[in-house]
Amino acid sequence: MWKIELGELDRKMGVQIVEESVDRVVATMPVAGNRQSFGLLHGGASLAIGEAVGSWAAVIHASTLGKTAVGVDVSATHHKSARDGVITVIATPLQLGRTMTSHQVLITNEAGERLCTLRISNLLLEPR
Repeated sequence: MWKIELGELDRKMGVQIVEESVDRVVATMPVAGNRQSFGLLHGGASLAIGEAVGSWAAVIHASTLGKTAVGVDVSATHHKSARDGVITVIATPLQLGRTMTSHQVLITNEAGERLCTLRISNLLLEPR
């Protein structure tokens, strides 16, 4: 099974991997260093970590089939803002197929309040 490796942006954003499996990928990220000019968690930072965690979940599933995954669609709804603390990002599968996956990604604050919900679809491909 494929193991998550942080990329350059992930490291700059302070992402930490907590759990990784086909059924669930969990990561954390500090709000500090990822704020926009009004002092709130940047929506782009939420999208970046959400897409990363959802894609990692898809690649873990794909690796069990001898394949890899590439993102084809991501959408997000921002529910609440954050000014500080650490966010938790959890990706769980909605559908795990042989050619396509869909995952729900929830971003919550330290109180467990939902900050953002993402849905990501990934295409499964034979490795090059």
